[in-house]
Amino acid sequence: MDRRSFLLGTSGILVSQILAGCDKNNQTKLTIQLLKGSVPGQVVNQFKKIIESESQTKLKFIPTNQISVAFKQLQTWQQPKKDNQEDWQRLIPLRQNSQNDRSDLLTLGDFWLKAAIEQKLIQPIETAEIKQWSALDQKWQQLVKRNSQGDIDKNGQVWGVPYRWGNTVIIYNREKLREFDWQPTDWSDLWREELRLKISLLNHPREVIGLVLKKLGKSYNTENISTIPNLETELKTLNQQVKFYDSTTYLEPLIIGDTWLAVGWSSDIIPILNRYPKLGAVIPRSGTAIWADLWVKPAGIKHNDLQSRWLDFCLQPDIAQQIIKFSQTNSPIPTNISQEEIAQPLRNLLLTNQDIMNKSEFLYPLSEQTNQEYEKSFQNMKNLG
Repeated sequence: MDRRSFLLGTSGILVSQILAGCDKNNQTKLTIQLLKGSVPGQVVNQFKKIIESESQTKLKFIPTNQISVAFKQLQTWQQPKKDNQEDWQRLIPLRQNSQNDRSDLLTLGDFWLKAAIEQKLIQPIETAEIKQWSALDQKWQQLVKRNSQGDIDKNGQVWGVPYRWGNTVIIYNREKLREFDWQPTDWSDLWREELRLKISLLNHPREVIGLVLKKLGKSYNTENISTIPNLETELKTLNQQVKFYDSTTYLEPLIIGDTWLAVGWSSDIIPILNRYPKLGAVIPRSGTAIWADLWVKPAGIKHNDLQSRWLDFCLQPDIAQQIIKFSQTNSPIPTNISQEEIAQPLRNLLLTNQDIMNKSEFLYPLSEQTNQEYEKSFQNMKNLG
């Protein structure tokens, strides 16, 4: 017997021993990769207590810092397996491809949903086992019903389950604006003369052009923007107000007084409001953009009941209320949370104003041609000087 045959033979014995050990401790597993801070620890522990009291199920929750990192993780999981392992290595379960480490469920933002579907990184979710699915308002259900290209389709399959949401909001320095005797309430305030070179905007074409469209009474999801009267003029004038464009470090200059007002995402802004009383925030009354965090199911993951139980658990009213209170964000599930349960600086952001909500919009997928038009218009705006 040559050495290669001997190794293959002994590896078979080793594999059988490993598998026997695995069978003895055979456990159902659920691994969830979630955006850090998006689900309170109390909620995770509550779910663990329920499941572990019923069985020896192994639960694993893995935090990630950014949605973009989660998206790249999805891409990594779908990369072809490397075929350069020795035969004996592939026979041992513990040395199998790292794709086995993929999560059963993962947090993804609604803005990334189209790309994830197009690239076949995720699979549809069966909602029949999610008891609370029917409690979701139609606007939330419609957000995640997509065709195979990732576009909105009322007859499409469900590709994600929303569990929290927020807005694009205005944050401002109260002290700096006090001498002018006004506080911002709407997008039109960004054009005030006293804010010249005192504003930071997100470095995001859909957000910036969208807020200008909203000021003009149009939709964030407008196509053929080159036909909108006064749009170019409004963009040029707004650019003269802007000190810089940035989507990550826009709050530090506001805190130190280098800027007086910023446009940003509520998930960034809410955590700092209690620490800096001089800062205030408002949802523009003419409506704004809505973002949502979703649970998605990576492609290739087999279904098990625990996945549906977690999705259903996150949509229960009492859990939704905890998400609002402890992670300081909004829930798509209606709750009867009282004003007193929310810190005063956060009330106008976390207690839904239905009139403003009705005027607000998700950033729906647009055609490639329209996206290029937004990008070109945005670059022209920033180059105007």
